[in-house]
Amino acid sequence: MLATPEPDAGRQALDRALAEAVKARLAAGAHPTPEVEAIALRRALAGLSPAEAAAARCVLGRLDSANGPALTVWGPASQVLAADRYGLTARMAATPEAALAAARTGGRARRDLPAASVWGGRLLAEPRLRVVGALPDHGHGLPRALLVQPADPGPTGDDRTFWVTDSPWTDARIVGRLGEGGLAADPLIAAGGLKLFVLAGYVQADDGRLNGAPGEMSGVIGAAPLF
Repeated sequence: MLATPEPDAGRQALDRALAEAVKARLAAGAHPTPEVEAIALRRALAGLSPAEAAAARCVLGRLDSANGPALTVWGPASQVLAADRYGLTARMAATPEAALAAARTGGRARRDLPAASVWGGRLLAEPRLRVVGALPDHGHGLPRALLVQPADPGPTGDDRTFWVTDSPWTDARIVGRLGEGGLAADPLIAAGGLKLFVLAGYVQADDGRLNGAPGEMSGVIGAAPLF
């Protein structure tokens, strides 16, 4: 006869403690704003090894998915990144516009940053929708997908800001002009007469350093934390 394996009481206790912690955290509900959530996440991950942080982020991401606004994704990068962070809970949008439509009704939309479209430019005409997140968010390289929702993200202490312009200037000239105002900028994508740049740090829409920035139509469309 097969022998029933003896349970490991220590590991069982740890597993049960984790399950109870998840239950309690779900009951506590979502953080009130994106920046509060980002600051809390940094504190939760402080002192963890890369492997420990990755495991903790999986758990916390799924808690966020369960407690936070519904997530809709469009694009292959967004699908992969969202599945890694939040599990298989996101709704797949049939079109890019459908993803933004979900955000307009109170949800969250994660969309790819395809080279052929600076779709973030439309957020200049929709100030209720802002970029609140960008993946990957480790700061090594440029983001591949942006998270949009009806929220006005505040500073977290380590952020990057997204700025759009219709200036015909070269990227180098735009970066130089922004640098003269004290802003460090990196070009992200350019298409259809619009250009999207990443600005280092948290930059408000009315930041005086943007006075005289190139472009007839330009502005900040949100900010995202780095971890």
